[in-house]
Amino acid sequence: MHIDHINISVRDLPSAKAFFLNLGFAITKEGRLEGEWIDKVTGLSGVKAAYVALSFSGHETDLELIQYFSPEGSVDPSISRPNQIGFRHMAFAVDNIEMMVAKLRTKKATFLSDIQKYGEKKKLCYFLGPEGIILELAEYAKE
Repeated sequence: MHIDHINISVRDLPSAKAFFLNLGFAITKEGRLEGEWIDKVTGLSGVKAAYVALSFSGHETDLELIQYFSPEGSVDPSISRPNQIGFRHMAFAVDNIEMMVAKLRTKKATFLSDIQKYGEKKKLCYFLGPEGIILELAEYAKE
C-alpha cells in the first residue's frame, strides 16, 4: 500500500531529532520502548530504547529515529561511504536546492560535493546527517 516508516538507529536522539526538525519535519509521536514484545520483535534481550517519529505535513511515511540504551549498538565506521553495503541514503525533494544548501551550510552541515546536475531535469547533492548517514537533496525541473 505504501511505505509506513523508515527507522534509523542513532546514538544521540535529541541531536538527531533537532537536525530533522530543522529540515522541516514535524513530530508525529515519540516514546519509550521496552518489555517482552520489543525483545521478541528485535531478537535482543532487555531492550530499553526511546524513539521519535517525524514526518512532513501531508505525507504518509514517517522517519523513526531510535536510540537503544540497552543493549547499546555499535557504530559502523563506513556508514558515510556511498558504496557501503546496506542503507545507502535517503533523498528529499526540494523546490529550491540552492536555498536549502545555503541554510544547511549555516548550520555547519558537511556536504560531499557542491550541487551537481544529472541530465537536464535534476540537481542534487549529498550531505551528512546525524551519525554520518548520507542524505540527498534533489530538485527536479518544473515541466
